[in-house]
Amino acid sequence: MRLSRLRLVNFRQHADNTLLFDRGLTGIIGPNGSGKTTILEAIKWALYGGDATRGTVDSIRFARASARSPVRIELDFELGGHRYRLVRALTTADLFVDGGERPIATGASAVTDVVRRTLGMTLEEFDNTYFTAQKQLAVMATLTAAARAQFLSRVLGYEKLRAAQDLCDERRKALRNEANGMRAGMPDPDALARQLSDAEARLRDAQARAAAAAVEQARAQQELGALHPRWADAQRAREELQGLDAERRVLEAELGGLARTVDRVGGELRHVADAREALVPLAEALVPFHDVGEELTRQRELAVSDGRRQALQEAAHELATELQHLREGRSRLETAPTVEEQLTDEMEQKRRRLDELQGRLELRRTEWVRDRQEAETRRNALRTQYQELRDQKERLKTAGEEGQCPTCSRPLGDHYHRVMEFLETQLEAVSADGLYFRQRLEQLEAMPEDIAALDEERRQAMQEVSALERKLARTQVAVDQLEQLARELGQKEQRYAALDAELAALPGGYDRAHHQALEARFEQLAELSTQANRLTTQVEREPALRRELESAQRAMAAAQGKRSAIDSRLGTIAHSEEEYAALRDEHAQAAAAVQGAALAVLNADTESRLAGSDCDRVAAAQRELAERRERLEQVEAEKRLHDELYRAYSDLRTDLNYQMRPEISELASGFLAALTDARYSELDLDEKYRISILEDGVPLQVISGGEEDLANLVLRLAISQMIAERSGQPFSLLILDEVFGSLDETRRQNVIALLRALRDRFDQVIVITHIDDVRDGLDQVFVIANDEKSGASRIARGDADQPPDAEALLAAAGAVDDGGAA
Repeated sequence: MRLSRLRLVNFRQHADNTLLFDRGLTGIIGPNGSGKTTILEAIKWALYGGDATRGTVDSIRFARASARSPVRIELDFELGGHRYRLVRALTTADLFVDGGERPIATGASAVTDVVRRTLGMTLEEFDNTYFTAQKQLAVMATLTAAARAQFLSRVLGYEKLRAAQDLCDERRKALRNEANGMRAGMPDPDALARQLSDAEARLRDAQARAAAAAVEQARAQQELGALHPRWADAQRAREELQGLDAERRVLEAELGGLARTVDRVGGELRHVADAREALVPLAEALVPFHDVGEELTRQRELAVSDGRRQALQEAAHELATELQHLREGRSRLETAPTVEEQLTDEMEQKRRRLDELQGRLELRRTEWVRDRQEAETRRNALRTQYQELRDQKERLKTAGEEGQCPTCSRPLGDHYHRVMEFLETQLEAVSADGLYFRQRLEQLEAMPEDIAALDEERRQAMQEVSALERKLARTQVAVDQLEQLARELGQKEQRYAALDAELAALPGGYDRAHHQALEARFEQLAELSTQANRLTTQVEREPALRRELESAQRAMAAAQGKRSAIDSRLGTIAHSEEEYAALRDEHAQAAAAVQGAALAVLNADTESRLAGSDCDRVAAAQRELAERRERLEQVEAEKRLHDELYRAYSDLRTDLNYQMRPEISELASGFLAALTDARYSELDLDEKYRISILEDGVPLQVISGGEEDLANLVLRLAISQMIAERSGQPFSLLILDEVFGSLDETRRQNVIALLRALRDRFDQVIVITHIDDVRDGLDQVFVIANDEKSGASRIARGDADQPPDAEALLAAAGAVDDGGAA
């Protein structure tokens, strides 16, 4: 893998920076906190997405960028003969290959999956292969022996075997639990055999009892069939006898009712004869009833007319009184329209007079206020002038003849007394003017007499206008009332004429005494008429009563005939209640015997079915037991296989760990020899993974801090190369982040020389550091610094052929000195 181009847009402190990478040694130099390591984070974020970043998504955006500003990383790299271009934003990503216009993958997750498959590495493997930081160099020195072995296994990918072994162990446990559960749930085969034998015995017994019950049921059914004809005849005879007896009782009740009807109708016919005799005198007494009724009707109509006349006369009297009052009111208000015109003219004159007074008063009052304001303004100006002159005089008095002229700033000398006299004269003039304006203000403080007189005249005019307005309002109300009285008077006069006409049309001749006598006579005759109507109604019912009597007598004769026929039929039926009871008991016993036999057959059949069901259930349990035994054998066989696989994983991990130390030692020794010019040609890892440097085959007892850092560096390079070889990728890219921290200048130059000497292994090496004196050994240099004005990181080329720009950038950022960080 080789990087070609990286662009950072609003990514952390990088507002918009672009880096073009070449082959060979590339240095990224800048003070701490300037954004060097952020470049590595941007590379990993472009390849692997959100898992490669620190903090939250919101913390990625450049702090001074707006909330809607895009965050984007563009990364171009070469791998396996292909050129890839990757563009990733906060929520989107696209991957292009070999300059294609359409992406081969779109979407954050999809692009990450394609990159992971293309590189053949996870993020952790990529970190451990291509990246080396200072804090990782001595990581093994701080670990225990077991932790160091586990660390190497993890970075080399051997922990995948542990994960596989854990999965194998989980499967072993699951199979063991499944087998134990199957054994616990298996029934006892001997118990199943006993249950099957018991069920078969119950089945045979139930079948035998069912056959015996069927024979008994047939016998009882035969006896019941022989008894059935006699029982049916006895039931029919008894039912016929009971029916005839019930019918006779009904006829007896019917004959009793008919006899009561004949007696009732006979009584009513006698009442009819009595009513006919009573109607004769009533008819003679009711002869004048019609004439009395007509005369009474006429008198009632006249009484209504007389009542209406009295009501109309009272209404006419009240209406005449109201008309008299209305005419009097009209007479009082007839002059109101003329008065209204007079008052309106007088009101207009008074209002014009009031407007004239109001204008004169406002004009005179404005003049008075203006004079007072001018006098007060002049007095205040004179006060200020007086204070200035007095202050100036005091200053000159204090300065004396040697003081300076307030106008030309030259010494006064002989002019001192003349200036002082001039100031004194001006003070007296200003004081006199001030006294005048003070007296003028005192004069103007009170309202002038002409203004007061005008104000009083205006007030009187307003009162006169108000009085006229109230009088005019009352007059206008009177005019409205006059119109209303005229309308109301016309309406009431029309009503009075209508009442006169209605009174003239009413009939006369009403006699109250005659009316009362007729009411009493009519009431007597009405009572007699009511008695006659009641008797007439009785007489009119005679034909119906005679028809009802004849019908009841015919019905009695028919019922008596039916009763005689029933008595004759009852004498012919031979029935004994004792014989019927004995036959009923015999039939009930036979029926009970049949029912008992049927119940015995049903119970036997039910027991037979239950026993057969138990046989089937036990047989199914036996078959299930056989299947579980077969499955148990399969589970136990699979468990034995996973037990063997678990042991194989353990053996493989042990062998790999045993082979790992010599291989790492060999690779690290090659790097160490190249780094030290073959002074130290061998690096060894003992069984506890502790580092030893050998000189002429003899371990050094004491090594310096720099030598320890070199040892850790070559060990880290060896581990990275092993990871790359196991992933199937050529180990062409190496990124070193702040690995010179504890090395002196000589050692730093040796590391640079080593990396240059290993160019056949590392096609592209990127060194990130805050130390500036390593730039001379680098092929390409990027200088990074903070821009205090924009708050963003600035990147410039600082190669050997471009030192002015680099120095200017470092100076602007307050960069590094020979001693280390800026």
